Amino acid sequence: MKDYYAVLGVSRDASPEEIKRAYRELAKKYHPDKNRGDPEAEERFKEINEAYAVLSDPQKRAEYDRRGFVEGAEAYRNVYPEDLFDLFEELFGVRLGARSRRGRGADIEIEVEVDLKTLAKGGEVKARYRRQVPCPSCGGAGGRAQVCPTCRGSGRVQSYHRTFLGTVVQESTCPHCKGTGRILIERCPTCHGRGVVQAEEEITLKIPPGIGEDQLLRVPGRGHVGPGGAGDLFVRVRTKPHPELRRDGKNLVYTLKLGLAQAALGARVEVPSLDGPVPLEVPPGTGHGEVFELEGAGLPDPGGGRPGSLLVVTELEVPKKLPAKAKKALLEYAEAMGEEAGLEGIWERVKRAFKK
Repeated sequence: MKDYYAVLGVSRDASPEEIKRAYRELAKKYHPDKNRGDPEAEERFKEINEAYAVLSDPQKRAEYDRRGFVEGAEAYRNVYPEDLFDLFEELFGVRLGARSRRGRGADIEIEVEVDLKTLAKGGEVKARYRRQVPCPSCGGAGGRAQVCPTCRGSGRVQSYHRTFLGTVVQESTCPHCKGTGRILIERCPTCHGRGVVQAEEEITLKIPPGIGEDQLLRVPGRGHVGPGGAGDLFVRVRTKPHPELRRDGKNLVYTLKLGLAQAALGARVEVPSLDGPVPLEVPPGTGHGEVFELEGAGLPDPGGGRPGSLLVVTELEVPKKLPAKAKKALLEYAEAMGEEAGLEGIWERVKRAFKK
């Protein structure tokens, strides 16, 4: 009597996961393509396959535990279970036959705009999108159907191939019913036999504080519905434009426009932040493009690090039109500093000289 538990090196109370893990490790070790010309390894591989075929099936395992054998178990030596096809792919990067399952629906990606305050504190936003759902008229059946005569309702067909290991049985999706096990004989007038319809849905999303620009949030099971279940919904988070601030990673940037006098003489101003106006002292002689950093006034770090800053970038404003008084003051300033300035004609200069 063969001890299948000893063949796989597991105890008699081993879980299905332990049996599967032991089988995969041994199948990798004794696979004939890794032990070419070794008949003992080939025989061991077939023995492992036979043991796993019995112990991985709850009914066959129960029969084996009760009687000590399973009738016809030797036939499983050359019938590869689906786990072995996964192993072939893992070892050699190839697929042996079609093993497609009734697939779930496709994933969906949408975008939502989130304002800076919500990004800073976290919160909820609502989003609307369209997805495929089971047809309410036929319940997703697509209409009136009958059992597929090709696969007899299983959705799978078998093919047999002779290899150096013997006869290999491969399963694939039934080409007649595409794996559904059913053939439509009368289509649903609502979904026209597709079994799904388009529906608009609304979802409430939880936005974590400081989530990155363009980061995707995954919502399992809220994608399109398919025969094998629903896909996932992926939501790409975009930053909603702010009237005064813009985002740069976890920092916020504000452009402070300064007049010539403010830049030259200095000024006390207020700059906007997410918590309200913040005072800022601009020192005398501030130039164009200088940056003042207000630490901690940006967005939180989603990884738990230091929060971002509010970066105040200066921009000098040069007026295109000046009142006469301001123009005179600037000309006097230019003269005092020895600068050539102004586009006055000769008569304007003579008049100004006589007025002094």
